[in-house]
Amino acid sequence: MSEQKKYKVRIPLFPTYSTVQSVMNTINGVPKQSVTRLIQNIWAQTGTPQKPVDWSEPDKWIPERLTDEDALLARRIWEESRHEVNPRHIYGVYLFINNYELLIPDNEGVYRLSKLGKSFLNKDEKVIRELDDTEGLLKLLNILATKTQAMRADLLPEWSEFLLEHSKFSTQSTFKDTLRRRLVNLAERGYISREGNRYTITKEGLRYAEQSLPSGESPKRKVLRALNQHNAGQREALRDLLNIMPPEHFEHLIGELMEAMGYEDVTVTKESGDKGVDVVATVQFGITTVREVVQVKRHGKSSVRRPIIDQLRGSLPYHQAIRGTLITLGKISKGATEAALFPGAAPITLIDGDKLLDLLIEHGIGIKKRPVELWEVDPSALEKELEPEVQEADVAGL
Repeated sequence: MSEQKKYKVRIPLFPTYSTVQSVMNTINGVPKQSVTRLIQNIWAQTGTPQKPVDWSEPDKWIPERLTDEDALLARRIWEESRHEVNPRHIYGVYLFINNYELLIPDNEGVYRLSKLGKSFLNKDEKVIRELDDTEGLLKLLNILATKTQAMRADLLPEWSEFLLEHSKFSTQSTFKDTLRRRLVNLAERGYISREGNRYTITKEGLRYAEQSLPSGESPKRKVLRALNQHNAGQREALRDLLNIMPPEHFEHLIGELMEAMGYEDVTVTKESGDKGVDVVATVQFGITTVREVVQVKRHGKSSVRRPIIDQLRGSLPYHQAIRGTLITLGKISKGATEAALFPGAAPITLIDGDKLLDLLIEHGIGIKKRPVELWEVDPSALEKELEPEVQEADVAGL
């Protein structure tokens, strides 16, 4: 694999390792041509945007769209993976297996496990780490290690720079897709966790990432880690201040946040006669103006429960509103969540403490953002020649 290290992140449709291992066990001893033909025959039936094809249920589409050896192989992949691997989506696995020669065709064209393939199936730590390094997963963990929480958009700039330097990829769509697929891989292995659209490196992920660093932490890494720790501390300090803020001040803070988010005619209601509503505002959706009411419940050490949701929904007609939002510094119970999503009822948006802190920080409410300059030499700006752009492999040319 050392000869292949000139470029990193070569697999565009990057799979999870568990999927690779499952498919490897199935197609070991199968002619490579049979696997290639299966992929080609599936791709030939992908449909069009006007006439999409449903591939969600292999038990249905395999007998309907495949015959003979193709159907048998697809069925094996589906059943031997215990219904985890949909045969429709094995092209990325195929690219991974062949690129790293985990399976090698013998003189008769039949796939056989290579030495590297056996090590991969045995989850050899050295082999897995080398693959992670080559495909940029270690780099991605090191990016995440410098952040408290991050959305994909937060990771994309550094990831894109890495790809421009270490791969042949050069389009935004490929940058985004390679990032998304590798995050899925790392999440499955427990190295990162995901809550909604935000990712956090776990203790296991941090330990794994640090093992990949050269001896002696770089000055840049120290600066980023210190910055991350400082910001995490300020986030918790903000939470503490919100917990002791007078209720009326807290409500006005929510009003200020709504104005920063683009709401108009924001009004903090009086203490009595508001039917439990604390803030009323309007927001523009296309050509439609929507009136929205907000109820603020700090509940810093307890969970918001269903009766509060019912109360908020009942206040909508009084304020001539068609939707509501509940904001709390605490948690939201399962019953409250179910009530907010009740079919046919007016929609209620729920914002818990973590989400509220995210919004306040994003819009600079209660937080001052200080600019920090970090200088880095840009080698690519000094190069005269640009690497040719990689094109994803055409299935027809398998």
